[in-house]
Amino acid sequence: MNDRLVSGQQNSDETSSESGLRPISLKEYVGQDKVKENLSIAIEATQSRKEPLEHALLYGPPGLGKTTLAHIIAKEMDVNIKVTSGPAIERAGDIAAIITKLKKGEVLFIDEIHRLSKVVEEILYPAMEDFTLSWVMGEGLKAQNINLNVEPFTLIGATTRFGMVGAPLRDRFGLTYRLDFYDQTAMELIIKRSCGILGVVAEESGIRELAKRSRGTPRVANRLLRRVRDYAEVVGNGKITDTVAKEALGKLEVDPLGLDDLDNRILRALTDKFEGNPVGLDTLAASVTEDPDTIMDVHEPYLLQLGFIKRTPRGRIATKRAFAHLGIQQNKPGDLNQLNLWTTED
Repeated sequence: MNDRLVSGQQNSDETSSESGLRPISLKEYVGQDKVKENLSIAIEATQSRKEPLEHALLYGPPGLGKTTLAHIIAKEMDVNIKVTSGPAIERAGDIAAIITKLKKGEVLFIDEIHRLSKVVEEILYPAMEDFTLSWVMGEGLKAQNINLNVEPFTLIGATTRFGMVGAPLRDRFGLTYRLDFYDQTAMELIIKRSCGILGVVAEESGIRELAKRSRGTPRVANRLLRRVRDYAEVVGNGKITDTVAKEALGKLEVDPLGLDDLDNRILRALTDKFEGNPVGLDTLAASVTEDPDTIMDVHEPYLLQLGFIKRTPRGRIATKRAFAHLGIQQNKPGDLNQLNLWTTED
């Protein structure tokens, strides 16, 4: 369900609208202060040596700015960036064709890098380490070994599944940064900036309400801002106030914590349908008719951040906070307390 309002994943029609709101420099980039500080030092040191930046791996939930940060890195290094994705690179020849066209110091950005095939990964190893390509063309007696030197480049990979990036590939990244959910202050600054770009008039209280319900995710904040702007123009006087924001987001079924109907159905499945007992991911997904990967990548990170669910060796469980949020009596407090002592999954 990529078209959910509060999903961190990019909707099908958002490419052009998002590009206008993206910051283009580290100074404009709000939040992720530790990442920015370390990245700024790495870029400055690299530029002083007149070398390409080390390969960088960016990971974290969707919508937090991994793609934006990759473009900023290229901008700060004053080089071009080539953008592709793991699923789009099917054969060894595909990645070879991309890398051979890169000029010295340029950036290759691979989104969803965890979805690269093993064959493609093996082509990347020598390319990342020694800037050489080696692969076999053809089959049988007609097979030929191709060895080719390429220009030094910077590979930036982005993933929501850090654990699915193979260790040999992961180890070849000199820079690895995790992007976390943004706090309330950062979200308010992001929304204020977007209001200025879009020409939206908003009171501090309206911005604060939007920030509260944006799940700590800039992409969600900008999406909700556009919807609330529409509501303010049609129903109100064009200004986003606290009242207008609450009314608009209420009609969009986004609650004060940024949860929507599907989030709450997941919580109710854990608390009510399964009575607080551990539930496997596939079983949970089937109970709410959702894809397991979507639950793991889109829903779980924020519910974990809120402390509403917990991963255990036996499955997902709802915490006391989830029961309290839903106003449901915890049926088996003794069992749940015992479960909360378990070691969480990776």
